[in-house]
Amino acid sequence: MKWKIRLGRFAGIDVFIHFTFVLLLGWLGFVYWTRGNGLESMTEGILFILLLFACVVLHEFGHALTAKRYGIKTRDIILLPIGGVARLERMPENPRQELWVALAGPAVNLVIGAVLFLWLQISQTFEPFQNLTLTTGSFAERLLGANLFLAVFNMLPAFPMDGGRVLRALLAIRLDYSRATQYAANIGQAMAFLFGFLGFFSNPLLLFIAIFIYLGAAQEANMVQMKSTMSDILVKDAMVTDFVTLSPSDPLKRAVELTLTTSQRDFPIVEDGELRGILTQPVLFDVLQRRDQEVSVDEVIVKEFVSVDSLDKLETAFVQLNSCNCTTIPVLRNGQLIGLLTTENVGEFVKIQSALGKVQNRRDWGVDAA
Repeated sequence: MKWKIRLGRFAGIDVFIHFTFVLLLGWLGFVYWTRGNGLESMTEGILFILLLFACVVLHEFGHALTAKRYGIKTRDIILLPIGGVARLERMPENPRQELWVALAGPAVNLVIGAVLFLWLQISQTFEPFQNLTLTTGSFAERLLGANLFLAVFNMLPAFPMDGGRVLRALLAIRLDYSRATQYAANIGQAMAFLFGFLGFFSNPLLLFIAIFIYLGAAQEANMVQMKSTMSDILVKDAMVTDFVTLSPSDPLKRAVELTLTTSQRDFPIVEDGELRGILTQPVLFDVLQRRDQEVSVDEVIVKEFVSVDSLDKLETAFVQLNSCNCTTIPVLRNGQLIGLLTTENVGEFVKIQSALGKVQNRRDWGVDAA
């Protein structure tokens, strides 16, 4: 994700904030300034929001650390104005594991709420919730209310939110994973329409949440459908075999020519039959802004890259393709480069397989495909 600022690395996981979050803080500071007592109110308001989003980060670490127990790494955690996102490398395939991972986030908010509740009871500062507003009332109690709201809101069955993932996990215990995902996605998109309707007449933030849920549900359903289609297919069946390579001594000008005259985006660098590296399109464009086209390819290639064997399962290779932040993976057989696996080609392959599957289903039911 672009436009993000790194806050640090905690428990082996990078934490980022999106730049729009800074804009949100500025806007909230202005709101608190105009509605309260100037600088003091603004400072307290911004501090409250920062603590609230710290609770959101802890919520996401609940997901990440629970997933780690099942051998699943988290790429990073990103803080957005509408909440946080823990980007897991993959979701657990075991429905019960996914259930615990999904529940871990709201559970963190409930624990935070319980600690704040005990503090308010011990300090005897608890007051009726109806006396609280966004800008006035007990600081700790407002934070308690916010955490309870986060726990309850996230448990709504709006896939891919936590509640939607819980729903998918429960359905997947009884149903095929792909069907369970589709049912959960349909319910999530229905919830998105409801949020959008309510947001149109009340809180505009619900409109952004509705868009996030709708697109997220569709994307998740498509990803699961792709994995289901690829489950029994090998890399060699989907790889690109018609491709161009470069030599380490070739100038960047040669890569520019091939980019313009072929549909290939990334170029393997081969010397004496051995794969030396990859020249990716983003690297090429970046170098062209700073260096001359006569610079040799060897000076700028990516020498640490992911590769797959042609007999690997396509589903496994697709997961690697998504997690490596690249669009092309070299395909090897006995150490020799024999093909390329690209996101574009995998997408086209899955579409073709899905279309052929629909035609076959129609024939099985005695329906003329024409």
